[in-house]
Formats: sequence, structure tokens, C-alpha cells
Amino acid sequence: MRRAPIIAAVFALLALAGCKREAAQTAHPALWEVSGPSGARAWVFGTVHALPADLAWQSPAIDGALAASDTIVLEVAGVDDGPAARDAFLRLGTTPGQPPLADRVSPPLREALRAAMARTRLDPGQFANLEDWAAALTLSLAVESDEGYDNANGADKALLAKAGKRPVVGLETIEGQLGVFDALPAPAQRALLDSVVAETTDKQESARLIKAWSDGDMAAMDREAHGGMLADERLRGPLLVQRNRAWAAAVERMMREGHRPFVAVGAAHVAGIDGLPALLGARGFTVNRVQ
Repeated sequence: MRRAPIIAAVFALLALAGCKREAAQTAHPALWEVSGPSGARAWVFGTVHALPADLAWQSPAIDGALAASDTIVLEVAGVDDGPAARDAFLRLGTTPGQPPLADRVSPPLREALRAAMARTRLDPGQFANLEDWAAALTLSLAVESDEGYDNANGADKALLAKAGKRPVVGLETIEGQLGVFDALPAPAQRALLDSVVAETTDKQESARLIKAWSDGDMAAMDREAHGGMLADERLRGPLLVQRNRAWAAAVERMMREGHRPFVAVGAAHVAGIDGLPALLGARGFTVNRVQ
């Protein structure tokens, strides 16, 4: 999984353009039920934070799981709090006197960077004080916007609309999630920036992700989750694997305390042996895919 599912909080930083697709589509994304001793239950659902406006993905299975749950669990509670996200982003991601962005990208990728900057109409001056990870995320989100995917139609926001009176909790805080990027060593941050620039040349990447998610094709999702920036272990470990393990422990704790959480996290976090369903299974829970 590459650009879109890596981080939830950052999508509050930009207002993305509306989707340009014309024909309505129906999706069947994967959903798992997790059960354990004494009636413990949870549900795990992989989300995409920016979806086409005309993609119909809600279903009786998802509605039933939501109705049976008592808590909505997202990567970050308050994911749509734009001011808080901007404040944390600028506080963590700004250090005056950064080199020009082109000088921070590997020479073979500089033409791709120039093309991406022109395509997204970004001003090089915007990057003057942004650390490498913050520059990478800014560019990534601008490319998502240019490709026409709208975070107003994200699956997590639709789930929030159905929360009703149930509490909504986050597995991470906005600051904590951005802090994962900020804590990356300098070589890993530079690798992240290079990866994002390289991926700007693939205009079908987001479409592939949406199709795999829509089809519930976990084999394809797993391939995506091992590609691009996540093929680099310097990034995969802290951005995906370590967070998934922490989340699995948190979900287990909720279940053992008697809660019935509906857990909705980015689609990269539910795929493969490092995904949340597999990790919960490894903790002794029974995990069944119900959609």
C-alpha cells in the first residue's frame, strides 16, 4: 500500500477535489468478525480515507456489525479536526532553513519531482521549512487531490456518521500519528521522500488500491502493502508493523474489558500476516471473514 492509506490524520490538512468518475460502482470491502472467550466480540474493517463520491460500499453486513458494536475505534479520533492536524503538522514538521526540495531528492527523480510540482501547482516555497517527512506527505496529498479522490467521501467519515451515541475512540492521537513520521531517522525520511516522488509517476496507483479494496481482494491488498515505500523495511517497520502490533494489543484489551469494538483502520493495516486480523488470530482469538 502506498500513498493513501499510510496515515489518517494528514487527510485533515488538505481539502481534496471532488471525484471525476461518472458511473456509479458497488464495492464489497473485507470485514472480519473477531470472537473470544465469554462472548467477546469485535469487528475489523479496512478503510480508504479518500474515495470516489459514487462508490457504494456500505452493506447489511457492515450495518449489522456496527449495530452490534458498542464503540467505534478509528486510527485517530477527531480525524476531521483540520486545525488540530495543521497545528501538530507544523509543530512537528517544520524546521527553518531546509535545503531546496530538489536537492533533497535523488538526482534520477528530480525530473519526476518537477513534473509533480507542475501538475499539482505546488509552490517550491511551501517546502522551505518542511522536514523531509512533512514534505513527502504534503506532496503525496497534493497528488491524491490532483487524481480526484475526495477525503470527504472516506469510509471512516461515513462510519462516524453512523456512530450515534456510541463513543468514538482513537488508537492513536493526531500528534502521536504524525510523531511516527517525525521520529524516522534522517535516511528513512529521505527514502520516504524519494518513494513518494517515484510514485507520482504512476497515475494508476490509487485506482488499483480502490479496486482491490472494493473487490475485497486481500491478495492484491497484500501485494500493495508490500510495495512502494512499504517495501523498504526502514519504513515498513515503524509505519506499519509496529503500529499494527500496538493496535492488536489495544483491541485485545478492549475486548477483555467487555467492549465490542468496531475497528476501522487504513486498508494497509488489515492485509497479510502483519495485518490486524492475523495479529488478533495470533493472540488466540477466532477471526472469521464475514464479507
